Amino acid sequence: MKIRKATENDIPAIVQVLKASLGEDQLELSEKVWRYKHVDNPYGKSIVLIAEENSQIIGVRALMRWQWQQGEMKYEALRAVDTATHPKHQGKGIFKKLTLQAIEIAKKNGDHFIFNTPNEQSRPGYLKMGWDQVGKVNIGIKPSLNFLKFKLPTKYKVKKKNSISEIDNLCGKWNTNLRKKSGLFTIKSAEILKWRYEKNPLQKYEVVTGEGYYIAAYIKNRGKVKEFRIAECIFDEKVIGRKELQKVIKKIGSGFSFHVMSFSPKLLSLNGKKGDFGPILTLNALNLRSSEETGFLNIKNWHNSLGDLELF
Repeated sequence: MKIRKATENDIPAIVQVLKASLGEDQLELSEKVWRYKHVDNPYGKSIVLIAEENSQIIGVRALMRWQWQQGEMKYEALRAVDTATHPKHQGKGIFKKLTLQAIEIAKKNGDHFIFNTPNEQSRPGYLKMGWDQVGKVNIGIKPSLNFLKFKLPTKYKVKKKNSISEIDNLCGKWNTNLRKKSGLFTIKSAEILKWRYEKNPLQKYEVVTGEGYYIAAYIKNRGKVKEFRIAECIFDEKVIGRKELQKVIKKIGSGFSFHVMSFSPKLLSLNGKKGDFGPILTLNALNLRSSEETGFLNIKNWHNSLGDLELF
């Protein structure tokens, strides 16, 4: 078995391995989606390794680039996302071999850490390879009676009233405000927001902008319960006050039928129950000082939006 870095010429074969592993009915598995996540990402191209046998790709591992900041320090990070082993080659330890080699490449690159929110089944494997549990992601939940209203099937729209420069200016103020605090946050820009929420082929969002705010939200179906998730809410508190922002959010939500609203309590002050209701965040420290690693292993130090950590 040979392990090497993938090239863009490998994308069609990579997609076929993903489909063979996860199922042909997974319509979101396409070359377009792969390029969106691993080539067109404004944070940079992903680290992608493939395993070959007899010149055939039998496994793939991708670490998607991300960027966090705390104070004046920027951290080059990677998110452990897509991975698959062809069904005919399972049991050979391909996932572990690819992941460990990807970790070494990231270390040599000078990347600071890898993060993800693995499920119950895959988390033990990550912990054995050097990951540590940070804790459950903090989420705010607010019950709603919107489900009593009859609504047509959800159709999301991008309603932007602001120019790229205005959104960049808003993001600049937002980043500056978070930089003054002690938490770890994701750096935002008009380019990043467009990639993440407006052009996302995996999940459509209701995107609304106005004077002093940028909001991206969608309906997440949880069985019989519909969740109105505010994935991103960037605002300038000097331009739009708390009550005005709440009115904007309420107006956006009025177009949908849902049982609960969810939001990031660290970044958005809304009424509701707040707690560790989210998935377990894990981290693999690559090039961090001991004090940094200790801080990042405390979930209270993560000032993330829900969109920063949700799967897509």
